Amino acid sequence: MTGAPAPVRLAAFYFAFFLYAGLSLAYLPAYLAGRGLGAGAIAGVLALPQMVRMFAPALWGWVADRTGAQRAIVILGCAANAACFLAVPAASGVGALALLIGGASLVSAAALPLVEAITLGALAGHPGRYGPIRLWGSIGFILAVLGGGAWLERHAADTLPPALVLFGLVSLAAALALPRTRVHVAAAGAPFSLPREARLILGCGFCMALAHGTLYAFLTLHLQRAGYGTWLIGVLWTLGVLAEILVFLALPALFRHASLSAILAASCLIGAVRFLLIGWVADWPWVLVAAQLMHAATFGAFHAAAVAAIHRVFPPAAHGRGQTLFSSIAYGAGGAAGALSAGWSWELAGPGVAFTLSALAAGVGVFLAYPLKRAGL
Repeated sequence: MTGAPAPVRLAAFYFAFFLYAGLSLAYLPAYLAGRGLGAGAIAGVLALPQMVRMFAPALWGWVADRTGAQRAIVILGCAANAACFLAVPAASGVGALALLIGGASLVSAAALPLVEAITLGALAGHPGRYGPIRLWGSIGFILAVLGGGAWLERHAADTLPPALVLFGLVSLAAALALPRTRVHVAAAGAPFSLPREARLILGCGFCMALAHGTLYAFLTLHLQRAGYGTWLIGVLWTLGVLAEILVFLALPALFRHASLSAILAASCLIGAVRFLLIGWVADWPWVLVAAQLMHAATFGAFHAAAVAAIHRVFPPAAHGRGQTLFSSIAYGAGGAAGALSAGWSWELAGPGVAFTLSALAAGVGVFLAYPLKRAGL
């Protein structure tokens, strides 16, 4: 693997990492329930990675830029994930499980955003090539969710930790093979400031992640209430990820024909339309199909344009901090705020209002993205 071209090694990491992440995200709650944890305890344990994600990536990014140890931090994070689930079966009680899962999240929180920095550095000014590499993460996620579901229909949930150890080790092997790109080490005491363009991108990312909170927390429940069966709901979720893969394939052409600011603004606008459709017209299956295909824009195109924009506006010696700060503010703080606001609005006013608030958050993202055009993005 170390002799393979850099894009192959990067794609292998994304594939392996999202195999692990998809299996954990989709089926860890079932495993914890099988261990006897109640709903409150499960929610508490699963909230820890989200809480850690609000600050740990930015902290690791600072370390990476000061030491040049981007690859080493990624390797450490993947090793922590494997070690966590090696120990999980022997953990007794909620406290021990929370300590293991929270501790592993603390160590591994920066692995993915630092690989984003490594990838964009390896692409040497050709961010459109990011898509065909990153799509392998989406493929790994789909295989983990579909394959994990098929496996757990026939086997006990206590087979999950060994599988997570295995995929954690596979991602560790892929991390060891990551290409060595030129790292610009920040000088000790060097000032670090956020230019206006960076603040706008971070704010736009926060709004878009907040907007997706209702989708990730309650789409399945919303569709069940609308009368859709479990199989069809699974198909609709998978359709969204397939749309994401298609936009990653088309990314080189998209980046040639549209500016990053235009992609960000259009993605947020499409997000506003998507969430209104899901919230108010979910009874029409064809509308749901169209809404899920919009995931190509609201996550795929948006994420690719955002990480490319962050890479452009931060200086080389702060690329690690740029990507990890985006992860902390957008996917950490924005994701947590989205989940909390979704729960409150859903309880107080129902799904229509909850998804409307998501649409409003995405709309704010349009106004934050538009000024980036004047900055040449």
